[in-house]
Amino acid sequence: MKKYNADETPDATDWLAAGEDERIEAVRAYHRRLRVQLPTERLHATIHMIVENQLAAGEAAVVDTFERLGREGLNRHEAIHAIGKVLAEHIYDLLHDAAPDPSEDVNTAYFEALRRLTAEDWRNAD
Repeated sequence: MKKYNADETPDATDWLAAGEDERIEAVRAYHRRLRVQLPTERLHATIHMIVENQLAAGEAAVVDTFERLGREGLNRHEAIHAIGKVLAEHIYDLLHDAAPDPSEDVNTAYFEALRRLTAEDWRNAD
């Protein structure tokens, strides 16, 4: 896999063919090249990687949200971060809530949160 750049769409086949550690390290290296100081670099890169994985795999809710955020004015990197924030919140909720109902898809809440996400929400977050 060539160098990762969050502002350019990686080739989906190459991205998914790379090992997980290679993808995470590529994201970490990208942020280091930009001299971005991250308190939890590996966690940040892992969330970044998961969103890229979902985009490369064509996960409809993620792709739709990503494209909509772009139309609303976010650049590619910002859209990945916005989706990543929703993903991180979803993971947190899964880890802290009571056992999920086995008859429900654990991703339903994530996909619903993505449908509600707007570029304005991201710009006004925290």
